[in-house]
Amino acid sequence: MTNFPFAASFGDNVVVCVGDVMLDHFYYGEALRISPEAPVPVLKINDRESMPGGAANTAMNIGSLGSQVRLIAPVGDDEAGRDLRVAVGQKFDVQLTGPVDPRGTIVKSRYSAQGQQLLRIDQEDTSSLPAESVAAILEEALRHAQDANLLVLSDYAKGVLDLELCQGLISWARENDIPCVVDPKGSDYSKYRGATILTPNELELSVVAGRRSADEEDIIADAMALIAEHDLTYLAVTRGKMGVMLVGREGLLEHVPSFARDVFDVSGAGDSFVAGMACAIASGQTIGKAIHYGNTVAGVAVGKLGTAMVSRDEVEKLILERGRTDQAVVTSDYNELAQVMKAWQDEGLSVGMTNGVFDLLHLGHLRILKESKAECDRLVVAINSDRSVKRLKGETRPIQPQELRAEVLSSMQNVDMVVIFDEDTPQELITKATPDLLVKGGDYVAEDIVGYPEVVALGGKVIIVPTLHGYSTTSTIQRMNTNDG
Repeated sequence: MTNFPFAASFGDNVVVCVGDVMLDHFYYGEALRISPEAPVPVLKINDRESMPGGAANTAMNIGSLGSQVRLIAPVGDDEAGRDLRVAVGQKFDVQLTGPVDPRGTIVKSRYSAQGQQLLRIDQEDTSSLPAESVAAILEEALRHAQDANLLVLSDYAKGVLDLELCQGLISWARENDIPCVVDPKGSDYSKYRGATILTPNELELSVVAGRRSADEEDIIADAMALIAEHDLTYLAVTRGKMGVMLVGREGLLEHVPSFARDVFDVSGAGDSFVAGMACAIASGQTIGKAIHYGNTVAGVAVGKLGTAMVSRDEVEKLILERGRTDQAVVTSDYNELAQVMKAWQDEGLSVGMTNGVFDLLHLGHLRILKESKAECDRLVVAINSDRSVKRLKGETRPIQPQELRAEVLSSMQNVDMVVIFDEDTPQELITKATPDLLVKGGDYVAEDIVGYPEVVALGGKVIIVPTLHGYSTTSTIQRMNTNDG
């Protein structure tokens, strides 16, 4: 769906980010020989970079996208901690405050040759923070949160975000109607109870669910179970090249395909996704648009080396290059159709529907689609299944199977969803998922169109697009047969 560009500016947003911070070292070089001392490659270092990592990377990306960030985290009083504070303070509107971490600063060092990571070395103490440190973080976070639009909890399971701190922040956020985004870790999600949205990846979801999901239906079921168990509003399950699945209390709301151009390094991709989504939500965008935006930010991030920061200009450039961010969903499940349409309508979007065989696309079809989409925000195209077409038009039809007809329609810019129905008319699916607008091509009387009573009863409207004479699938087939003769 085309959800960009955003009209709102991120510059007035204030986001409070709390979590585990670390310093990421990246060593780049060449490995052209094997050590004579052991069967390991010898890495000749040519370059080194240091970047804020963990919650600090999330905060830096929020800042690079244009929002104001208050990062609250404990940092060690050591060389790495001092380097981290300098790195965070050098760019953007990101302020890092918090108590001294008695455990020291976490450092992760990655060694790569010819673009391939060879080794990672972690220096860390993940024991629990002292009670006085937790209390200091909570006090500092709540002080900054008074003027915030959104709260982010970036959990790397390094001992900062325990039950007491998470619940203190989430409870405050709910009481003050502030959205709370959580990037979770571990198998116990009870500490995130009451959060607005959690962003586990597919593997993390399988850990907390206690099983590896076999298919998308399992992912949806596991996500819905967690939402119900922990009083969450949404789960956004990130799936790498498979994109993102947004699940609400009633089921799947949206499936957003991956938006990456090229993948060079996935380090920090999850942080970038959370950062983009957080900026969008903080600026007042709907959750659906926020997921699309975060997905696009992550698509830029994986095209860079290291835990790189993404600018808003880079995101908008990718959007312009790629156009629409996804291909329309194709389904034959009326329940899924109803869930998606309700989610759109809940966002204040008008949903239109048109139906037909759409066998051999011609100018008449294109006109109907164009005029339909001009009247609504989201357009659903309902097409007859192969069995339905044969009953209506005979055994020689359709020329194109339903899968191909649906795929062609789903790739069109003005189509937002395609549903295949097996009945002779779309009456059943319209009853199940009633659109705000019904469009039909031909020489009909509006009152005679299937679905007219249901749509009008809910305050919707029905539009007739006159037939474009000389353009029909039947006439096209007749001309083809004449020419073949």
